[in-house]
Amino acid sequence: MTLTVEMITFDALDAPTLARWWAAQTGGVVQGAPDAPFIVVAPGPSGGPNLGFQQVAVPTRGKNRVHVDLTTADRAAEVARLTGDGAKFVAEHREDGLAWTVLADPEGNQFCVSGSHG
Repeated sequence: MTLTVEMITFDALDAPTLARWWAAQTGGVVQGAPDAPFIVVAPGPSGGPNLGFQQVAVPTRGKNRVHVDLTTADRAAEVARLTGDGAKFVAEHREDGLAWTVLADPEGNQFCVSGSHG
């Protein structure tokens, strides 16, 4: 028996707004009522798991323990696009031939972007 990742879920102070932001970044589609306390973003053309956004009353404190890792053919261009659209730069890492950028979405949830360039 094996498991399949169906969804990665974020706690959100404003679930509809955060769901729309992630849908715009991934090419995903917001499903269900746009103002519901739990919203799902179905994967875009590149595939991947669903992203869930659940409304919470208290923000997550500190670094999130689970995060999304994204990949792209041009990391520098994608990081520039994401930060231009509201993501915050957190850190840049290089280790064992790998390079990735840590960003945070508009509510502070960290995620990584890796790729073959920059």
